[in-house]
Amino acid sequence: MTDPRLDHELERSLEARARRGLRRETKLDGVVPGVDFGSNDYLGLSRDGAIASALTAAAAHGVGGRSARLLAGGSILHEESERAFAQWLGSEAALLFPSGYQANIGLVGALAGRGDVILSDRDNHASLIDGARLSRARVIIHDHCDLGDLERALKSAAGARRKLVLTEGVFSMRGDLAPLAEIDRLCRRYDAWLVVDEAHAAGLLGPGGAGAWAAAGIEGEHRLCARLVTCGKSLGVAGAFVAGSDVLRRHLIHAARSFLFTTAPPPPIAGALLAAVERCQAADDLRAAALGNARLLASSLGLPEPAAAIVPFPVGDSSEAVRLASTLRDAGFYAPAVRPPTVPVESAGLRLVCRADQTSAQVEQLSALLREARSSAVPAPARAPAQAEVMCVAGTDTDVGKTVVSALLMRAAQRLGHARYWKPIQTGDDDDTATVQALSGAPADSLLSNHAWFPLPASPHEAAAAVGQRVDLGALERDYKRHRAAAADLLVVEFAGGLHVPIDLDPAVLQLDWLTRMDAEVVLVARSGLGTLNHTLLSVESLRARGLSVRALFLVGPPHASNFRTLQALTGVARCYEVPTFKDLSPAALDDWLDRYDLADLLHV
Repeated sequence: MTDPRLDHELERSLEARARRGLRRETKLDGVVPGVDFGSNDYLGLSRDGAIASALTAAAAHGVGGRSARLLAGGSILHEESERAFAQWLGSEAALLFPSGYQANIGLVGALAGRGDVILSDRDNHASLIDGARLSRARVIIHDHCDLGDLERALKSAAGARRKLVLTEGVFSMRGDLAPLAEIDRLCRRYDAWLVVDEAHAAGLLGPGGAGAWAAAGIEGEHRLCARLVTCGKSLGVAGAFVAGSDVLRRHLIHAARSFLFTTAPPPPIAGALLAAVERCQAADDLRAAALGNARLLASSLGLPEPAAAIVPFPVGDSSEAVRLASTLRDAGFYAPAVRPPTVPVESAGLRLVCRADQTSAQVEQLSALLREARSSAVPAPARAPAQAEVMCVAGTDTDVGKTVVSALLMRAAQRLGHARYWKPIQTGDDDDTATVQALSGAPADSLLSNHAWFPLPASPHEAAAAVGQRVDLGALERDYKRHRAAAADLLVVEFAGGLHVPIDLDPAVLQLDWLTRMDAEVVLVARSGLGTLNHTLLSVESLRARGLSVRALFLVGPPHASNFRTLQALTGVARCYEVPTFKDLSPAALDDWLDRYDLADLLHV
């Protein structure tokens, strides 16, 4: 019989999701229960007769992809659809991927790697986020559509081999339009390249539905290097095209791993896409209908005019959003709730999608139901904004094992509740965030991007100065407050180096100074061996002089019984742990340690 422990752990995780209103189910048979205000079939082309006929006819080329395109996969229809798509978007060439997720993973990874910097909008789709993380490039997240924050990030990326800015044309959750002309100007000013995901803009915006970039009307020199269009939305089929130069296409064939190592889309998909591109280009009537319905719905609800066909209806609480979606379903409307991690914590709501095949009467009826629900909602009692418990992992010195201890805390926290990890300032080639994710097994949305990452392995102030920068303490504080407000239960913050390492010199600000303002509990990490008594006792004394208590002390390295007993006695820290040098640093090794030491009382989440 299979050992049931894993299933028991997974079941507890599912129960925790259900308690937070985050339970999900797959939809049976693709049947939408009611008038569809949830799917992305904006123009209704998924049931278009001409496209369906083209798919059936293309089965003459076989119904399977057979293998990767560079082996025996694909067909002449793949290249014909790529040429048709490139012509539609006005680019030199295009390449077909099996899905939008694979296209973004492959595109970003092929354009950026170690030594490069990726600048990504905070609200970008998960496929862009994961593509950036997997690329091994340094990743800087900037505030949503905030040109000032993007410029700050571009300045901090000075010295990178290549800078790549990632954005959606129309954002998938908010439905708003990226300021592409302004972003392009910043790219030209700071020698960066631009990638635009047109998933929710293509088919709806621009001449012939060619997307947000075409709608922006940018002429002359620009820094656009690639556009991506997923084909399961306005085109009504499946797969995704990346459009750009002929050189880009040839590069992706060699460097995009999600193209190289996957089976080609079946020929009927490529054949259907040929017909879908032609149909979409000529569908001005359908575009006008979908966009008109979106404007009508937003106006009826008193919401801002949408950029395309997505109208977000904010609710806040996940459980309330689910209940509202259920009420609409009972009334004959399908408008599913969007909840974390798709949207930030406390930002749940309905993502209303308007389509060409909806009638104005249906839009008005949905609007009336939502207005009634909004007016009859019982106001929630006023409460202070949720604040996460914060645990700061600080060290007596550099390379004492803070990242391993952070991974232990995160892995333990996964068993108890929802936790996030943040390394505000990273210096050198290491990626401590990636290490914590690999060791803790925490979900990707639990790992927050660094506020700053400097290539020189030195103290924050020196590493920043090496690239002509300073750490923006105001922006650092704003990031901290935002992360604390967004994290549900526990925020684990790992410092760089020791407590007395400077963040800035003019005025002088030490990491200890910033910790004093954080309202955080401190986990102090020290070496187990020679020299630890002096360093550790001085660090504890510095913390207590600032009014800070040490919640736990971790001694990392070969066990040293005398040092451990001495520090227990002299520091008076109630929770002291020894973490050995693991022969095999892996999640299993951390689990073995956690089986011996119960951290539930330490974490109290």
